[in-house]
Order: sequence, then structure tokens, then C-alpha cells
Amino acid sequence: MQRVTSAPPPLAVIVPTLNAQAELVETLAGLPPWAEVIVVDGGSTDATVELATGAGATVLRTTAGRGVQLAAGATAAQASWMLFLHADTRLDAKAWAGLTAHLADETNIGTAAAFGFRLETDAWQARLLEFGVRLRVALLALPYGDQGLVIHRGLYNQVGGFSPLPLMEDVDLVRRLGRRRLRILTGRAVTSADRWRRRGWVRQSLLNLRCLALYLTGTPPAKIARIYGR
Repeated sequence: MQRVTSAPPPLAVIVPTLNAQAELVETLAGLPPWAEVIVVDGGSTDATVELATGAGATVLRTTAGRGVQLAAGATAAQASWMLFLHADTRLDAKAWAGLTAHLADETNIGTAAAFGFRLETDAWQARLLEFGVRLRVALLALPYGDQGLVIHRGLYNQVGGFSPLPLMEDVDLVRRLGRRRLRILTGRAVTSADRWRRRGWVRQSLLNLRCLALYLTGTPPAKIARIYGR
């Protein structure tokens, strides 16, 4: 299936992957056919690359590290607008409607956008975690990468794009954008809860908080990545 027509589409969806075969098919299937889709793989040993190719995505290969992968995808993209989306995250219908409206308004060129956070489970722990994310975004203006990020290439280049960090690349970029250049659109980015199920709800949540605190107090991202388990 070929997604890209002769004219560059208005939106490039950039998805970093590393052994993501379990989630990737559903994520790619949820993307609109008019989008330019770029999967940037960091050295998968499963069927991730084959699945992405079969879905019609452009596949790039880089060294592992989400910051490196996202930067490579942005460089390769032809569209002026870019949506950075994790391999285990999908936008719901309201999010796509909000995104489309955001793209249609030329005054948004200088504004990046993310979405509300939702975990794909009915567990009560997920609702509590989602409340915590809303609080973090409201107080600190720090949406994470699993909330998606929509940004025009002009603004992306202006703030310096993604840094080649092994972890915290999302926080690094959002902090450079600042609260005034960031919006939270209607709808939600729905993310797999497998990480929390594997590590435990409390353990994973505390680990996330620890990594953020370490980053904000100046700990090198490479050290944080080792603590996180990458």
C-alpha cells in the first residue's frame, strides 16, 4: 500500500521504533491515508521493519536512541507539518479532528500542540495516572512524547529540533518551546499500558517521576537512560 501521492502531503507522521512489532501495526493502521508516514527504526531484531514496509511507510534506519531517530525522521520528512508519535500510541477521533483544525489555521505555525493522555486499559490505576499527567501538564507545561507532538517545520527549526538524547528528548524539546508556544488540543493520545503492567503501576510511575526529577536537576540523559533501563 503506497501512502504518499505525487504531491507532498500536508502532514508527516514520524514514528520511532525498536522491536515494536506488537504495537506498530495498529498504530500505522490508525493513520490517515493522506499522511506521509516515516518509521525510524533503531535496530529492531523482530519484524518491525517488515511490518512498517508492508504498511506503506517510508522506513529509515539509525542508531538506537529516540532523540536521534526523531531528528532523522524530521530531516527526511517532506511535509511542512510534523506529528511525532510513539509506536504504541494512537490518536482518537477527537484528536484527529483537533489536529486537522490546528493545521488548517495558518496562525498556528508558531504554536506546537500535544493531546490529552489516555492509557488503553480500564484499570483504576490508569485513571489516577492520567490525572497526574493532567496536573503535570497544567503546572509545568510538560507533555511527554506519548501525548504526541504536532509542530510546523519552521518552529521546529527555530527551537533547534530534537537533540540526540537517549532519553528525555521530549522534555528537552518541550522546554525549549515554552508554555506560550504550546497548546493541548481536544482528544486524546491513547497509549498501551503494557509498560505499567510489566513493571508495576507504582514502580513505573515512580521511575518516570525520578527520571524527570533527575533531568530537571541536571543529571546527564545518558545516566538517566541507564537508570530507566535503556
